[in-house]
Amino acid sequence: MKLKEQKSREFLELICIVCPLGCSLSVTKSDDRIRVRGGCKKGEKYVKEEITNPRRVVTTTLRIKNGVWPRVPVRTSSPFPRDKIPELMKFLSSLEVEAPQKRGEVIAKNLLGEGVDLVVTRTIERKE
Repeated sequence: MKLKEQKSREFLELICIVCPLGCSLSVTKSDDRIRVRGGCKKGEKYVKEEITNPRRVVTTTLRIKNGVWPRVPVRTSSPFPRDKIPELMKFLSSLEVEAPQKRGEVIAKNLLGEGVDLVVTRTIERKE
């Protein structure tokens, strides 16, 4: 029995990115339990989220019609599920927006049904 328990465990070493300290975290994952050593409570929360549901803020650019620049930079309003990023990028590559676009404007809401919006990060004026 102990041999099987040993095989079902997974050991990871991670660096916490929640704050500038960059603490080393030792993680033991077995079945549905995650045990974290090192760091603080924020680091423990970060590790559990990273292992169970990794998410990332996605940044990219979109084509823009009649803008002073050919592309407008955008980002997701909050972290997006990592496993759905390729699908998101395929969708975003099909979008084209019209100038002008103001920083902070929401271009698309509820991306792929995840409750995350797409936000402009730089004002692009209309070409005259």
